[in-house]
Amino acid sequence: MTAGSEPGDFTYELPPDLIAQEPLSDRAASRLLVLDRTTGSIEHRVFRDLLALIAPEDTLVVNTSRVIPARLLGVRESPNGERKPAELLLVRPAPDDTWLAMGHPGGKLKPGRRIHVGPDVTIEILEALGGGMRRVRFTGALDAAAAMAKYGVVPLPPYIDRDPRPADRGRYQTVYAEHDGSVAAPTAGLHFTPELLAAIERRGIARVALDLHIGPGTFKPVAAEHFEGHIMHAEAYAVSPEAAAAINARRAAGGRVWAVGTSVVRTLETTADVSGVVHAGQGETRLFIHPPYRWRVVDKLITNFHLPRSTLLMLVSAFGGYEPVMRAYRAAVADRYRFYSYGDAMAIV
Repeated sequence: MTAGSEPGDFTYELPPDLIAQEPLSDRAASRLLVLDRTTGSIEHRVFRDLLALIAPEDTLVVNTSRVIPARLLGVRESPNGERKPAELLLVRPAPDDTWLAMGHPGGKLKPGRRIHVGPDVTIEILEALGGGMRRVRFTGALDAAAAMAKYGVVPLPPYIDRDPRPADRGRYQTVYAEHDGSVAAPTAGLHFTPELLAAIERRGIARVALDLHIGPGTFKPVAAEHFEGHIMHAEAYAVSPEAAAAINARRAAGGRVWAVGTSVVRTLETTADVSGVVHAGQGETRLFIHPPYRWRVVDKLITNFHLPRSTLLMLVSAFGGYEPVMRAYRAAVADRYRFYSYGDAMAIV
């Protein structure tokens, strides 16, 4: 069995103090580990150096999905009439004006139970769907959008060991976010500033936008012993005709496609045909990329550092090579890079 052929291979030692709990005040001051996947060489830079790595004829593809304040805190009605704390994480809209959500405490949120978030927001549990997911309906005066606007909390990742603060609403968001729908940020994009984007535009590099609404499954480790045993979560994507045409035209002219984050990778590889042509459309992807994988359209990757046994680390290893990527992770730990959502970045070129 070769290394990188099973989920159990994707582990590494990480001191807890390297898990970033706070963002840097200057987004582009994050460190950037550059891995050359041809030579295996590693270079240490800062993120704003990215401009020197991208050629003018290349295309930078970003995910413009916006993180919604999807965490709602309230009280639940118990059978004996007591009111106890409860919370819901709204995941995505479902048919008939309902939502898919995850709840806590899970065992107590059975169909028919209600959660009161405020005097104008009541949420009824309609159905338990398995895997911690529930279908819920807003029955109070406010609908889901209004409830999130009034009461919603930013759903910071579970490894950030603090309560969200008002500043997280803006900082746990890319500067180019446009379309509501994610419950986790496309973290590779958190390092871009308006000034860096303007410099990229002046250099002649095309910036193309698409959407993939990131769900909570992004944090779920692969528990299965073999890749085939993992059930991949579904995430909704949208690629416009203009975006597909821009990517295809630049690529046909010899430019390289830079994916900003694993969410962009999954969207592009889902919508590209075997010849590498990207097709416009909307839908859901369950694409699970792991070694070995035959790449269709992505040429370069910008990403953060990911959790052990995560589908994201497996995707990155499929792109950069298992041994080079794991060696890069060990180098990042040794050099005390900051890890995960508010941490530093990596470019695989």
